[in-house]
Amino acid sequence: MKKLILSAAALALMAGAASAETVRLGTEGAYPPYNYIDDNGEVAGFERVLGDELCARAELECEWVTNDWDSIIPNLLSGNYDAIIAGMSITEERMEKIDFSQNYTPPSYSAYAALSEDADLEGGVIAAQASTIQSQHIVDSGATLLEYPSFEDSLAAMVSGEADAVFADKDTLVPVVDEGSAMWVGEDIALSVGIGMGFRKSDPELRAKFDAAIASMKEDGTLNEMILEYLGEDSPVFE
Repeated sequence: MKKLILSAAALALMAGAASAETVRLGTEGAYPPYNYIDDNGEVAGFERVLGDELCARAELECEWVTNDWDSIIPNLLSGNYDAIIAGMSITEERMEKIDFSQNYTPPSYSAYAALSEDADLEGGVIAAQASTIQSQHIVDSGATLLEYPSFEDSLAAMVSGEADAVFADKDTLVPVVDEGSAMWVGEDIALSVGIGMGFRKSDPELRAKFDAAIASMKEDGTLNEMILEYLGEDSPVFE
């Protein structure tokens, strides 16, 4: 009987340890091709495939949670999920609040798209998603910023003529330009050191597990293959 009790206790501890390894990944679900919701209501895109692979390499069970962009860091800090994987550029301002993994994309470009090549980028009205490195750049440039809660809303403002141009990660604008809905204007601008996963500062062990998984994907080349497949053949890759 004593052995049975001990075995039951051991199983309970093992079950508790297994459940503790379930990690909730927070994403926006509205920033293609990085992340979006597919026709089945599931998170899809580059970061869904990447996140699943990272979890497999780290031997973690992962669940996906969607959250509006403007509150994605506060809800990480409040415990609604354990990590952010949502096209979030690594910046010094954000690092004051959260920790980042190493980058899983190289430094990439931000770009302007507009309906006309004559769009005024210096004194005109530029649309961008709120709380992004692009919206801050517009403020610093002296142009008039129109902020929107999502990338799709900022894009719609340019298409409708409410804004002279939209400014966003170039990868997100490539399909829009390729289909002829807009054209490139101005120069591409490098604003960050790349995109990384975000973690609470109290979770260094979890961050280390994902760091190791990202490093292994860089080393064996699978991360570059994934970037080219999902973000486009012109996207920067790791050397």
